[in-house]
Amino acid sequence: MKPSFSRLVRGAAATAAPAVVLLAAAAPATAAGAGATRADAPAVPLRVATYNIHAGAGEDGVFDLDRTARALRDLGADVVGLQEVDVHWGDRSEFVDEARALAGKLDMRVFFAPIYDLAPAAEDAERRQYGVAVLSRYPVIEAENHEITRLSTQAPGPVPAPMPGFAEVTVDVKGVHVHVYSTHLDHRADPSVRAAQVADMLDVLAADRGPKILIGDFNAEATAPELAPLWQRLRDADPDGGGTYPAVAPIKRIDLVAASFDITVAGAEAVAAEASDHRPVVTDLRVPRRGR
Repeated sequence: MKPSFSRLVRGAAATAAPAVVLLAAAAPATAAGAGATRADAPAVPLRVATYNIHAGAGEDGVFDLDRTARALRDLGADVVGLQEVDVHWGDRSEFVDEARALAGKLDMRVFFAPIYDLAPAAEDAERRQYGVAVLSRYPVIEAENHEITRLSTQAPGPVPAPMPGFAEVTVDVKGVHVHVYSTHLDHRADPSVRAAQVADMLDVLAADRGPKILIGDFNAEATAPELAPLWQRLRDADPDGGGTYPAVAPIKRIDLVAASFDITVAGAEAVAAEASDHRPVVTDLRVPRRGR
């Protein structure tokens, strides 16, 4: 059973800016996404993107969150999944709450889902957090920070164990409720943790009804064996797309947008940008309207 929505808001979404996050004003539980597709209703356009923001630093190693915001703005996306987001994390990002700051710069709602939540660096300072986020121009009516298997980078001698940092938001797109998930999978050469993470994510997706969009840094190409189970439930939005990593001369396509089969893909592109060590991927989708 999922935790209550009020509990979710008090937990993972606690760092979100009140001016841009309207999670408390949730819509009734009778989601527009429930029921059968109405054949006579036009699909709803939705532009989504994924971007590993490298904690606000480009491949030049320079922290510049205004540059990050400009790169995001240029995508023109309605919903963006972010990875490597610092919230009061450390000197590398000037202890900035990047989730709140980017939402403010872009006039978007935000849900931040920490992977790590550590003690403050100094007395009376904010807790140090690092994780993923979702930005949205549309109302966010529900949000949750799910656990998936992880191998911690912050603890000595880590073993695979459930940890948070798999973000899910339900977005009201002109009356259609769409589930959007932002993920960041394990970076190690050994695929076993990523395989476990894929299984965990699919379990989360299976619990939700309606259109689904999974976006993130998978640290593996779409053809990797450990990602194969995803393609039984979702479609790769840009199977012939260009590389996304490293940003300057990409040789790997590891930043992916995947959608449930009821969603139509109208176009996708890996966009050249210098605000991170990854390139963002932007995708134009058509989401079906649903009847009751």
